[in-house]
Amino acid sequence: MLKNKFTKNLVEAGCDEAGRGCLCGPVVAAAVIINEKFMHELIDDSKKLTKKTRLELEIFIKENAIEYAIAEVSPKLIDEHNILNASIHAMHLAVDQLKIRPEFILVDGNRFHPYPEIPHQCIVKGDEKFLSIAAASILAKNHRDRLMLKLHEEFPNYGWNTNMGYATKTHRLALKNFGITKHHRKSFRLKYED
Repeated sequence: MLKNKFTKNLVEAGCDEAGRGCLCGPVVAAAVIINEKFMHELIDDSKKLTKKTRLELEIFIKENAIEYAIAEVSPKLIDEHNILNASIHAMHLAVDQLKIRPEFILVDGNRFHPYPEIPHQCIVKGDEKFLSIAAASILAKNHRDRLMLKLHEEFPNYGWNTNMGYATKTHRLALKNFGITKHHRKSFRLKYED
């Protein structure tokens, strides 16, 4: 069972991102504040859940979290600042949008830039350990998947409706045949030019 809190008495925001390893589209982050009563046995790392379960949990999270926010960082900014910095920036933007100011930030992973005046803790595989981070991973993943489905309508050759922008065989072959789109991250190089 995932833990509800890292600190004893502080208002915590759990943060996670989706789309860091994709070839195209934005990186999306979410921040979620929950209370001690927040509990659902199915909440886990979004990568372990089916789409149907993720969508059901999204409703539960949005109805039962104290506060949540979602932010996007564009492929252009990813190319300018690298994917790690863009992912962290997206988490900062999500925290910025929270109407309740957290007193502590829980971050999935091992890297984070300090957020002004709020201490943080990086937790490797945090989305498998803490409910707030897992909830953030679910919201970020669902939000990004919806974005990629919309982009697929504009560029149907790349299979984004199924690969969500990841480097699948279909996606790589489409890059070789059709080249990159305005949604691709130019800093992510594959040998599709030859």
